[in-house]
Amino acid sequence: MWAANIYLLRLTLVLSMFLNTLTPKFYVALTGTSSLISGLILIFEWWYFRKYGTSFIEQVSVSHLRPLLGGVDSNSNRQSVSECKVWRNPLNLFRGAEYNRYTWVTGREPLTYYDMNLSAQDHQTFFTCDSDHLRPADAIMQKAWRERNPQARISAAHEALELEDCATAYILLAEEEATTIMEAERLFKQALKAGESCYRRSQQLQHHGTQYEAQHRRDTNVLVYIKRRLAMCSRKLGRTREAVKMMRDLMKEFPLLSMFNIHENLLESLLELQNYADVQAVLAKYDDISLPKSATICYTAALLKARAVSDKFSPEAASRRGLSTAEMNAVEAIHRAVEFNPHVPKYLLEMKSLILPPEHILKRGDSEAIAYAFFHLQHWKRVEGALNLLHCTWEGTFRMIPYPLEKGHLFYPYPICTETADRELLPMFHEVSVYPKKELPFFILFTAGLCSFTAMLALLTHQFPELMGVFAKAFLSTLFAPLNFIMEKVESILPSSLWHQLTRI
Repeated sequence: MWAANIYLLRLTLVLSMFLNTLTPKFYVALTGTSSLISGLILIFEWWYFRKYGTSFIEQVSVSHLRPLLGGVDSNSNRQSVSECKVWRNPLNLFRGAEYNRYTWVTGREPLTYYDMNLSAQDHQTFFTCDSDHLRPADAIMQKAWRERNPQARISAAHEALELEDCATAYILLAEEEATTIMEAERLFKQALKAGESCYRRSQQLQHHGTQYEAQHRRDTNVLVYIKRRLAMCSRKLGRTREAVKMMRDLMKEFPLLSMFNIHENLLESLLELQNYADVQAVLAKYDDISLPKSATICYTAALLKARAVSDKFSPEAASRRGLSTAEMNAVEAIHRAVEFNPHVPKYLLEMKSLILPPEHILKRGDSEAIAYAFFHLQHWKRVEGALNLLHCTWEGTFRMIPYPLEKGHLFYPYPICTETADRELLPMFHEVSVYPKKELPFFILFTAGLCSFTAMLALLTHQFPELMGVFAKAFLSTLFAPLNFIMEKVESILPSSLWHQLTRI
């Protein structure tokens, strides 16, 4: 113990001599270097937070240090991943006639690789089966759907059409090669003829074995897809009543194929016709507690209830007399819709700029909000006062659910994985909407404070070197004052002769 005390004493003496020899230039260099390093850390942390929505230092700590200290709850991670199921966008645009035209004009890619890869998987699921090798054209198309290069896919489709009328080849050309909606519609009509022929043929053979059953299932998917896209072509070309009839017929003919969500296409077309009674009838069938919800269902229901009161709604009058029953129903419907997807109002109120919707969406996420607002903003504008009512009431939802990640009001708690999935689905030039709004991570605030403090010290030391030197020495003297006090007490207790002998050791 005595040896340790002597060592500390000698270290203190050496350190005090070293500090006395330091010049003001050393303090300038020290504080300047510290400011530079902390500034670089701040820039990196801010960039990482803007891109990935989390702090790099915190993420490394969670990923590498927490397992060493106490482990992680793998069940919660698994649960969050399962919540983030990605769905096919029922109103997705045409690649050749719409997405590619955007790229030609702006030079930006509206679709991410992840989104297009999901579409490739969908195409292989819907348009291929194990018996494709029996028909040469289908065998070529099976390879074409796996191709990453668009030109290679288009060339393969032309090659398949040289052998026979192949419905899936026409589909690919209509989706990716056609540069106008009219051209896409012409190709889909050719695909319909080929698809109906294959469907009738496989329908007669479907009970002859599992191979024929799989082929009939594939031909059914192809036929439904073609008819749905033809209806969408009619809608885009202004023939809305024709589109509505085609969608109704398709839903009657194939009532079990709900995976295509054709009712959402029908709702949008009926809103365009301002046929609100039929919209209400469709909602009565699909806005059921046992069926999965979507932004289209929730916000369309809110729009219909807002339509009944929005033209005469005034926030000043409502605050004086209170809300009527109809107004209360409209506000509750808006709160329900906002709870389901809180990102939509900013797009409907044009507080955030819209981009082209992706081919896949994440329910309750920013991608679904973009897809909904892209097609339905015009319908909200058409209803007088609807956007004003939305503007006055939508933020009240958040008072009802102060902790949305832990507990919801009408729906399950808001999933924590939406931001990560939306960043994969949406292009880099779009600023992903985040809910609930994240506070800046501690390490960004810490490095910002450290950078500012050291930069200020460097500037003061450069401008007033002697004064800052006095301050630095005074600070260090105060810092080591407790140690000096202890050493003085030790000196007073020990005999001077013994102390002299120990200092010589």
